[in-house]
Amino acid sequence: MAKTLVIVESPAKARTIERILKEGYEVRASYGHVRDLPESADEIPEEIKKKKWGRLGVDTDGNFTPYYVVPNDKRKYVQALKAALKGASQVYLATDPDREGESISWHLKEILKPKVPVKRIVFHEITEEAIREAVKGAQEVDENLVRAQESRRILDRLYGYTISPVLWKKVQTGLSAGRVQSVAVRLIVDREEQRLAFRPATYWDLEAKLSGEGREFTAPLARFGDERVASGKDFDDTGALTGKNALVLTEADSTALVDALWKNIPWTVTAVDERPGVEPR
Repeated sequence: MAKTLVIVESPAKARTIERILKEGYEVRASYGHVRDLPESADEIPEEIKKKKWGRLGVDTDGNFTPYYVVPNDKRKYVQALKAALKGASQVYLATDPDREGESISWHLKEILKPKVPVKRIVFHEITEEAIREAVKGAQEVDENLVRAQESRRILDRLYGYTISPVLWKKVQTGLSAGRVQSVAVRLIVDREEQRLAFRPATYWDLEAKLSGEGREFTAPLARFGDERVASGKDFDDTGALTGKNALVLTEADSTALVDALWKNIPWTVTAVDERPGVEPR
């Protein structure tokens, strides 16, 4: 009797789904990834062993082509899936609904090479309604998600296999590096170096609390005579004054200016319109 072979990732999920689908379906588990880049020397394919990048499993001279192998501990699961494929009229790939799951589905197609129709089904809960709807909406494997996962895996391998040994030698054995943490650490280090190189600059400014027509507001001192009063943006990371035509007020200057202002209260406030031809008022 023809059957539909459904492949999921975990055996526990397989048993639950098989109880839901019942007759006409056989549900098997892949036990996660069935193919990956080689992890040990005995897994490296013969055709790349003598290549300088053979240990990486990624052709760094040829457009970063990955070389996949079936890990030793996954071969028995692959053989079981090949046996289950015999007599199947169609295959549903029901791996997890993310890029890792999409990648597993693609690798299953590449390894099993089914001669019957193969479709991808996706569901987010293990209920009869969700699974039936997923079967109705069966589709092709999303190649974009597969390539996204593949790119991430290649980057992990390139960073991990080249940087981690340096960490073991220079810092501590057992540390790891990757495509995310390595870049994040670099950003942190760059920022810390900027912090250490920073030199504080001391300057003073003044603010006056003013009121008029029943309203109160704060006004900073922007200019003193014809000179602009310096602010934080007028200093560089070494504490040097870089602002043009900026007056740096010291504590003594500021105190003297406050005393002078107090002696001249009340002030006369003049509004200045700097448009050509407009007189102050």
